[in-house]
Amino acid sequence: MRTVTAPLALAAALLAAAPAHARPADPAVAKKILIDSVAIPTVEGRGKVPELAAYYAGVLKAAGFTDADIEITPMGETATFAATLKGSSDAKPILLLGHMDVVEADAKDWTRDPFVPVEENGYIFGRGSEDNKFDVAMMVATMAQLRKDGFQPKRSIILLLSGDEETAMLTTQALAAQYKGAEFALNGDGGGGLIGEDGKPKYYALQAGEKTYADFTLEVTNPGGHSSRPSDTNAIVQLANALAKVGAYRFQPQQNELTKVGMPIVADQVGGEIGAALKAFAADPADARAIAAIRADPEYVGQIGTTCVPTLVKGGHAENALPQRATANINCRIFPGVGIEAVRAELEKVIADPAVAVKSDPDATASDASPLRPDVVAAVTKAVHARAPGLPIIPSMSAGATDSLYFRAVGVPSYGVAGLFSKASDSFAHGLNERAPVAAIAPALAHWDSLLRDLSK
Repeated sequence: MRTVTAPLALAAALLAAAPAHARPADPAVAKKILIDSVAIPTVEGRGKVPELAAYYAGVLKAAGFTDADIEITPMGETATFAATLKGSSDAKPILLLGHMDVVEADAKDWTRDPFVPVEENGYIFGRGSEDNKFDVAMMVATMAQLRKDGFQPKRSIILLLSGDEETAMLTTQALAAQYKGAEFALNGDGGGGLIGEDGKPKYYALQAGEKTYADFTLEVTNPGGHSSRPSDTNAIVQLANALAKVGAYRFQPQQNELTKVGMPIVADQVGGEIGAALKAFAADPADARAIAAIRADPEYVGQIGTTCVPTLVKGGHAENALPQRATANINCRIFPGVGIEAVRAELEKVIADPAVAVKSDPDATASDASPLRPDVVAAVTKAVHARAPGLPIIPSMSAGATDSLYFRAVGVPSYGVAGLFSKASDSFAHGLNERAPVAAIAPALAHWDSLLRDLSK
């Protein structure tokens, strides 16, 4: 891999002479765990998450974990899961993150029943086979194998699985509050490897940050009246003017360690005009030409700052009446380190109309990006290069949210380090006919085994 930063350069030096270790878990065992997991429909409202948690507990107990090592905590119809591989020291533990729940799937739209896992043509089909039961199964299998091997880490390794990541994330918040003293977290629901359509790996994404998801409500209220007697104040018109201003506004471009390090590597991958723009922005975040080119590309616009877009509009109550109320939702993806209130205040300033109230969601949570820890980068580099020597490793920032959001918010550095490598054409997370390649199981097990042994020393 080409050296691009001090952290990545240090990676090779830290683990160049790392010793060989015991074998990873059996792929056949991990495949069974994955298939059994998919067969339990852990969608919101069915109350099946505790059943899946009990199944994982059974797998780990069969490998030697005790009742005291495992904690399942019911939360309404869902639950949290924690399993601890006890360390030999009092050093802060390492957390493994994943989620047991999946998004709903309508069976009539699928080629196969989404909750009856099927192995066919080299894939395991079923809801959750990719998101997130693949890497959860790999983590469970790896934890089981480590216990069977008698492996004792210096740092305790705690597998934490949430039960409503796809919805309210209340279980995630509960786990983050309980384990906020951890050294760092490795998330199986972020990062991962991309394979080209030619079957060759293209790069590995090490996710170390997420943009904050926040919704803001614009609201205009008027006395209303009969539509035959229009006035200068019309809630719908006032709201429309405010939305036009928000739609035209662009937040100040920003960069952080992740984008500064990652963009030049991405630039080499994509090439062309956008590649040149990414490289130019990484070197100079005030480069107007680069900013314009990146803002024109939906794939990369979210990497250079906060974005806010109108997504919902409601207004009026009758066809022949002046509107008494008009509202709109503004969905923002906020750059790490920027406060939610700061964005609300900026929107208010942009709209510049006291008749338009700008309200933030009180439940929104912000978090900063995690630092590129040399030990984490080194371990990821070693694990990835064991399967794909020299593969570019790109520090990345996600526009969406995972469980890492709440752990970063309480001060636990979190890293998306999924073991799954797949083609873009094979990724159907949240979509129809979700699937995961069987061939990805063995290397993913080696990936997790390598990470846990190296980082828990």
